[in-house]
Amino acid sequence: MQAATDEKRQRVLLLADDFNPLWPSLPIVGFNYARALADICDVTVATHVRNRENVEPAKGDLNVVYVDNEWIAAPMHRFSTWLRGGDQVAWSTNMIMAYLPYLAFEHAVWRAFAEPLKAGAFDIVHRITPMTPTLPSWIAHRLARIDVPFVIGPLNGGLDWPAAFREEQTREKERLRPLRAAARHLPFSRSTYAKSAAVLSAFDHTHADLDRVDPARLVSFPEIGFDPAMFHVNGTNPAGSRSSDGAIDFLYAGRLVPYKLPELPVRAFAETPALRDHRLHIVGDGPELDRIKALIAAHDLQDCVLLHGRKTQQEVADWMRGTDVFVFPSIRELGAGVVIEAMACGSHCLTADYGAPGVLAGSGRGTTIPVAPMDKMVADFAKAMAALAQDRARLSGAAAAGQSYAEAQYPWSAKAAHTVTVYNALRSGADLPDLGY
Repeated sequence: MQAATDEKRQRVLLLADDFNPLWPSLPIVGFNYARALADICDVTVATHVRNRENVEPAKGDLNVVYVDNEWIAAPMHRFSTWLRGGDQVAWSTNMIMAYLPYLAFEHAVWRAFAEPLKAGAFDIVHRITPMTPTLPSWIAHRLARIDVPFVIGPLNGGLDWPAAFREEQTREKERLRPLRAAARHLPFSRSTYAKSAAVLSAFDHTHADLDRVDPARLVSFPEIGFDPAMFHVNGTNPAGSRSSDGAIDFLYAGRLVPYKLPELPVRAFAETPALRDHRLHIVGDGPELDRIKALIAAHDLQDCVLLHGRKTQQEVADWMRGTDVFVFPSIRELGAGVVIEAMACGSHCLTADYGAPGVLAGSGRGTTIPVAPMDKMVADFAKAMAALAQDRARLSGAAAAGQSYAEAQYPWSAKAAHTVTVYNALRSGADLPDLGY
């Protein structure tokens, strides 16, 4: 942090269409990232007017400007929600419907900030959300004409569906997924990546998706982070057996949607008698809830598989501190911030070895299971869960390694400091840094 603050404070205009402290996933990530950057930069955030109600009470002294493109955003959102049958599934459809509203958002930002930008009021313009590589930036080519460096990212996307889970893809209503490849041919897609001074890219699956970007302008930088005031360890025993009766408490926390495979740990308990001496806690809600309830009833798991419903972020952190193993079998997880949060709380993370979870929990920081057809994955997860219940030393050792990794790289303050090293390199003409991710 000190190295970053020794440099001149950069004057940064952040573009953050998704920016809301009370909305989960991307909006709260954008909000937390901006707040951390504002501690060490002079930050102005341009966001959508829909965020005003929740942002104003929480922004503190953060300078936020709201732009209004509701003339197109509102009807497109209603149409998208109708096509998707709600807001829980069909994310590819959601991204397609967001294309025109997002271009309109950047048009509105340009109208609001063109004159200050031309007058040199900002050193950097940084688009922090949306984070998908498929939504291009209209403003990038405008900034290139006035010599203001444009940073985009961290971006995350490009992770394919595993072939063994076509049924889950169907339940996710991802029928338009094959159209994703056409995104690179959309207007402004080419100029977005040709005119960006730096492109922050989350994981290998996104690096591969950004093959059009000059490697010298590509910086490895996961989008996820955590607040140490909320996600941390209590006491001197971070893992091993946190319950008073010696049982292992397993936790699944997240939306109950097909691609996260929330039924998998339930099936593991159903098919492994030894696991019934322990407990599985499921925190979350979603369209898969009825399937999970049916599994619990069919296998008489009411005493060891417990449903707790949707919880606040603070309550999820409390659950992570109070349980031993965080079970996260998701087979199409782009960022997996929840894995880093669980690590910070001292949980041993048991994940699918695909996408972000496999990277984060790999290298001895947890346990990873190869993606395979469902029955094989259930058996492999069950075997790993039973082994961890028997080997408390291995459980706690990997949990400690994961906790150290999370604390070193992923607090929002560390993420902001890393970002400023990118800004400083751009302003000085130096090579872009390797941030150690």
